[in-house]
Amino acid sequence: MRKYILFFTLLLFTFSTKINAQANYKSGEFLKFRIHYSGLNAGFATIEVKDVTLNGKSHFHIIGKGSSSGAVRAFFKVEDLYESYIDKSDFKPTKFVRNVVEGSYKRHQIYYFDHANKKAKVENKRDGTTKTETIPSDAQDLLSAFYSLRNADHSKLKTGDFLNENIFLGDETLKFKLKILGREVLKTKFGKINAIKIRPYVQSGRIFEESESVTMWVSDDDNLMPLKIKAGLLVGSLNADLYEYKNLKATSKFTK
Repeated sequence: MRKYILFFTLLLFTFSTKINAQANYKSGEFLKFRIHYSGLNAGFATIEVKDVTLNGKSHFHIIGKGSSSGAVRAFFKVEDLYESYIDKSDFKPTKFVRNVVEGSYKRHQIYYFDHANKKAKVENKRDGTTKTETIPSDAQDLLSAFYSLRNADHSKLKTGDFLNENIFLGDETLKFKLKILGREVLKTKFGKINAIKIRPYVQSGRIFEESESVTMWVSDDDNLMPLKIKAGLLVGSLNADLYEYKNLKATSKFTK
């Protein structure tokens, strides 16, 4: 359960395809997900988009929050905050904040990206230390990776395609490989919607029970909005379902 942070990680898989000149999301967008852990109501997670200026440049400010509730919170408290500042000129992250409490595990870090020199400075706010890590020039953070996905052209994603992304986690860069499994109609609380089914391949033994234990569905439209996630963990299972959305840039069409 310490890796409850995984919920966000699951949402963040991205495609290394050519992104659009403009973002497929806008300031004011808000997404809320309901989380279940092994059948129990585990809490909610939200992601919202704002506009800010950082270092004199226009950025998207992405704010992700997650907290446990109910029976799960009684034995495992979660209060997670993630913030990503994405440069609108190239859709790469400039700054990332990770401030999490997951049971006894606590971490407060800030990443500063220097993509031109392939470096990232990591400030650890809890112990006052700072380190510099080498990163790929295309490195993303957890939240920016998710929004990079949403700038892909959904019409060009074909069944059987394998895609890759580099996600910097503060002390290492993980390579995620994804496979497009196909398209199907997904039933949600809002109705039925055309969806793309995705399989992220991850290293087994770290968090997941096996390398193919995660499945994700996103809307088959310009939003590429996450709709549902299913994951088998080393202990128990995790499900996340879209619970609320507003201020999408494009229209997602749900039918009865």
